Amino acid sequence: MLSPDHIPNRRQNEKIVLFLRRHWFAVLSLVVSFVLLTVIPLGLGIYFWDTLSIWLSEPFVGVGLSVVISIYFLCVWLVTATGFTDYYLDTWIVTNERIINIEQHGLFQRTASELGLTNVQDVTAEISGVLETVFKFGNVEIQTAGEKTRFEFMHVPHPERVKESIMQLVQESKHVAGITNPETPKEQTI
Repeated sequence: MLSPDHIPNRRQNEKIVLFLRRHWFAVLSLVVSFVLLTVIPLGLGIYFWDTLSIWLSEPFVGVGLSVVISIYFLCVWLVTATGFTDYYLDTWIVTNERIINIEQHGLFQRTASELGLTNVQDVTAEISGVLETVFKFGNVEIQTAGEKTRFEFMHVPHPERVKESIMQLVQESKHVAGITNPETPKEQTI
């Protein structure tokens, strides 16, 4: 399990500035889907209990129906568990030296990428839609010149704050490394 005080391949003097997961609203939609997919069939089963009990008492129909109902509820549980695992294990870590993007794909595949702060060219925060505006979450895209041209933080809380923090860290990192921004004019001494 990845915790906020754990950095993969930690470097000397490296400190975590941001530890991000998707906004809680992503889990809320998963929970609502789970509840609807379980409560509606159970409600229908209770409403039509007289007919259902007759079908279940039949030797072949009852067994087949029991198997179908069991498979349905197991699939609902599996989809929900996979969605929660994906939510919980997708993390983005921003340190004073690099950005680490850890993405879970299904139950048994994970991708981890890292990016040095000096390679960041642009950071964009995007909030679109009523729900994202009201609940203050959105996407943050980080543009680089490297092999993976874009890191994307999906549905993170307060994307504007995240963007500003990353931009400040990038400027500090480039200043320490002696890299100047071509858009800012260099001072001349006469």
